Amino acid sequence: MRITVMATVAAGLLATATFATAQDMPAQSGPQNPAVKTDNGNNAAMPVAGANSFTMSEAKSQIEAKGYTHVRKLKKDQSGVWRGTATKDGQAGPISIDYQGNVN
Repeated sequence: MRITVMATVAAGLLATATFATAQDMPAQSGPQNPAVKTDNGNNAAMPVAGANSFTMSEAKSQIEAKGYTHVRKLKKDQSGVWRGTATKDGQAGPISIDYQGNVN
């Protein structure tokens, strides 16, 4: 019973995080890395705070490599996360990239 309740709470928290926008998401305090890294997904569902060595041009290129276009207004925040706006699948909205290359 306890496991079922905990699983339900965890699923609810995950669903809530999914609906948040990248612009409003705070940076995580540390990585939540999966056991195996793949190139087609992120290490984290939210940007991870940390010293970001990407230049603005490199951050833009990484975002575009994930299928986004019209990347604009990139600015690095106090958590080391590059944030701006971009378009994907005809939908414009906020975008972020952290020091690990996670695009959210």
